[in-house]
Amino acid sequence: MALLCRRDDSKIYTDHLPRIMAGLPNLAIGVHRQDGHTNIAAALRHTARDWRTPLAALGITG
Repeated sequence: MALLCRRDDSKIYTDHLPRIMAGLPNLAIGVHRQDGHTNIAAALRHTARDWRTPLAALGITG
């Protein structure tokens, strides 16, 4: 998961941003679980190909 989100490469070190950046993977996992996925790694790979999938799961359309 850390390699996918590349948190370690981030140059953001001020205020609340590190905590927010650390929470994003948990948000991604939660969205995939809410959408019914049991294999989170496969769901993350699919999302990497089509970023609209988790937005649709949240009811956000663009």
